[in-house]
Amino acid sequence: MEEMHRYLGGTLRELGATPLIVGGTSDHVHLLFGFKSNQCIADLVRETKKASTNWMHGRNDEFYWQEGYGAFTVSPERLEVVTRYIQRQEKHHQKKTFREEFIELLRYARVEFDESMLD
Repeated sequence: MEEMHRYLGGTLRELGATPLIVGGTSDHVHLLFGFKSNQCIADLVRETKKASTNWMHGRNDEFYWQEGYGAFTVSPERLEVVTRYIQRQEKHHQKKTFREEFIELLRYARVEFDESMLD
């Protein structure tokens, strides 16, 4: 998993973004990164997924990304809190599933969503 996280960070860097931390568990990943005002988040995510899929297929034929993704902005004052949150994913997910956590984040951010689309 650490190798994948390093690869994702390197891919973001090659795309001109600034990775701050990459972390997660075996079923999801969190990318905290900065990007330029002329870059599109959808393009960065698509290209990162594409590059990492190609890289992983050389190691694991069963690898695939889900179709969608979630993206949230983070104010500079909250970077440290979010960094710690990403660093503690394994421990955090002993208490709640990724799905439960993601729904909680969406509700906190007041994002309208269809729960059936999260499966």
